[in-house]
Amino acid sequence: MRTFSTSDLSRKSGDIIASALQSPVSINQRGKPRLIMLSVEQYETLTRDASQRLVGATADMPMDLAHDVEGAIDGYLQDIAPQS
Repeated sequence: MRTFSTSDLSRKSGDIIASALQSPVSINQRGKPRLIMLSVEQYETLTRDASQRLVGATADMPMDLAHDVEGAIDGYLQDIAPQS
């Protein structure tokens, strides 16, 4: 994700908009992320998908299902972890 400062907003607004149309950009203030700018299409995808998400705690699941979920998460984390 490209990062811009809040002072870049006035000086490089065209560059920031062009970047945000390609992929989300972070706007930092005093070195800390404060805003994310993204295209309308990306926003609509996020909000449309969010309405179909379900949330639950593994403590509320049957034990065998919770075990399967935890195993899948562990496997995913191992797959994305940087290899040393």
